[in-house]
Amino acid sequence: QVQLVESGGGLVQAGGSLRLSCTASGIIFSMGWYRQAPGKQRELVAGISSGGSINYADSVKGRFTISRDNAKNTVYLQMNSLKPEDTAVYYCYADQWKTFWGQGTQVTVSS
Repeated sequence: QVQLVESGGGLVQAGGSLRLSCTASGIIFSMGWYRQAPGKQRELVAGISSGGSINYADSVKGRFTISRDNAKNTVYLQMNSLKPEDTAVYYCYADQWKTFWGQGTQVTVSS
């Protein structure tokens, strides 16, 4: 059983930055972040494989950067130039024999 511990959410003004982190226990493959805004479906924000392949949602390209420390089993999401539409609960995920989820961390961007 993989456990994920997230940190780094909060309230920030538009144009500001936040950094999310997520540490996983156990051996994992891909990691990354989804988000879910009120009344909307959960969507992929960014993912990174154990080999370093990365993908981003079009809406965050050029503003968000995902990185990973394999030695620490930790994934980071640096979020810059935040917009009110980035407001959501952000969920870390990790792929092993199945997908495991973090508890979610709230990111709120005020206009």
